[in-house]
Amino acid sequence: MNVKINFQMKMWLSTLIAIVFLTMPFSQGAAEDEKMIEHETGFYYTVQKGDTLWDLSRKFSDSAWLWPEMWKENSQIANPHRIYPGERIRLYRRTGAQKLTEKKVGAPLALTPPPTEQIYYNYTALDRVGFIRKEPLATQGAIFKVQKTREMISIDDVVYIRPEGDVALATGKRYTIYRPLDSIKDLYSNEYIGIQYLLTGVVEITQVQPQYAIGTVTEAYRPIEVEDRLMPYNRRLPKVSLKESPKGLEGKVIEAEEHNRLIGEHMIAFINKGKKDGVQPGQFYNVYYQVQEQIDPKKGEKTLLLPVDIAELLVIHTESTTATVIITGADREFEPGATIRSPNQ
Repeated sequence: MNVKINFQMKMWLSTLIAIVFLTMPFSQGAAEDEKMIEHETGFYYTVQKGDTLWDLSRKFSDSAWLWPEMWKENSQIANPHRIYPGERIRLYRRTGAQKLTEKKVGAPLALTPPPTEQIYYNYTALDRVGFIRKEPLATQGAIFKVQKTREMISIDDVVYIRPEGDVALATGKRYTIYRPLDSIKDLYSNEYIGIQYLLTGVVEITQVQPQYAIGTVTEAYRPIEVEDRLMPYNRRLPKVSLKESPKGLEGKVIEAEEHNRLIGEHMIAFINKGKKDGVQPGQFYNVYYQVQEQIDPKKGEKTLLLPVDIAELLVIHTESTTATVIITGADREFEPGATIRSPNQ
């Protein structure tokens, strides 16, 4: 008898759950899908009228037969034969980032995005990437004390701030917390490049006193320390639209943001080219090497062989003479000082 009752109860509960699920508003599920996609990192495309996964796979992966992999990358697509204009899908990448833009038969590869900027790189951690700037950054304050005794400051900690500069700290205003590191010089020429600024978090001012201010840490990108500085908070949108890279540009990788000895895929680094060189967020550059070899053992001279690309970089932030990049693909790791160039066009 008990078994029968338990079975009936289970059937009733299953029916109730099914009814609730079927009557759930569609917009809620769509909102959840949108939130999920927005918080992923990678290359995305905004679907246009007439698009199919088959066509998009052929356009961006050079093979229409890779559409199942593209479908696998997008769990929000219930039916692979039905995608809708305005829907955002994650692009499946088998090779270099250049495959993300349409290639015409007999024409060089074009990195210019479509007019409506359907292709973009979504990087939700963009707010926390630092930069190298040649001119010193003007600080607006510095943390001189934390309310509770801590070696490292984090989210929800209350901090005391010493105002600096001409701008007064204001209640309710948010500031980016940063840490200036040592000056960076060229590895070979020893020429001054700039100062690296490491972003550590965000603080909101809650009280302002005559000689100091009090704030609460709202975001911590990494451990915050006493004497970390403040600058105005400007939110960076995570959507980086792809742009054409200037032809013939060459430069070098300065350093990895965390000063790693070897630099690899998904890491943040800096290059020695910036706005004045035509560098913009959304542009790709290749890391390459080139060697000389003796072709004929009977002859002493060596010949410079064609360059070999080993990694690709995507620019995500620019300064006047430098840029911050993310390594979007790498066949192997490389060291600071590696050479970069515009993609073959």
